[in-house]
Amino acid sequence: MTFTLAVCSEMVFTDLPVAERVRRIHDQGFAVEIWDWSVHDADALAASGARFTSMTGYLRGDLTTADGADELLRTAEASLPFARAIACPSLNLHGTGLGPGGLPVRPVELVTGEMWLAAVRTLERVAALGEEHGVTFVLENLNTEVDHPGTPFARAADTLALVRAVGSDHLRMNLDLYHAQIGEGNLVELVRRAAPYLGEVQVADVPGRCEPGTGEVRWPVVARALAEAGYDGVVAMEAFASTEGTAGSDLALERFREAFTL
Repeated sequence: MTFTLAVCSEMVFTDLPVAERVRRIHDQGFAVEIWDWSVHDADALAASGARFTSMTGYLRGDLTTADGADELLRTAEASLPFARAIACPSLNLHGTGLGPGGLPVRPVELVTGEMWLAAVRTLERVAALGEEHGVTFVLENLNTEVDHPGTPFARAADTLALVRAVGSDHLRMNLDLYHAQIGEGNLVELVRRAAPYLGEVQVADVPGRCEPGTGEVRWPVVARALAEAGYDGVVAMEAFASTEGTAGSDLALERFREAFTL
């Protein structure tokens, strides 16, 4: 069993223009991921010939407030023409809109029962939008300890519960194993529980958020667990290169490939 390996172009080759980053990732045989589509040129990305597997699928909004949900749906729909232009099938969401530094625009200290119910209703609308337009939205878990304090529904267990509650092929889980290792650990068991609901897997090592092999996680073990659970979709490196410069990013991509080639 093999995975589709992708690399986030926002975090490697960072001393190069975006178009050059995409070209280098594509030339080394990986698919490409981007974050905020509104700062990119769709025509230039499409002309690169790269395969794009994921992009951020909204600009603003949240899952739990009436105005926030409407804004999330509005900006999710606005994301669709860009996704079509670069043939990107997967659009990423978070538990709430993130601002500068990855911090939540509306931080939440306590998620109430009413907020859980509202989140399910919002994600049902998102799934219906995905079904109408033939794309899949993926809900990503984050960590609140290091990178995204105050983000609701951040734990992988919470994200998985929401995706299971909606029960749509057009809303899947983006299991970010970097965030999960920080917040919850027990990655192999988490992979087994989440496998039937996965739309994507993202990886970076801990600590440091660099490429696999630079931290505490035994990635070949995790890769085997994914394969044994029947997952054969996208595995994306959303990580910084541990060594500076173009050669450092080249090395990071090779370490990633080695960890997830079974």
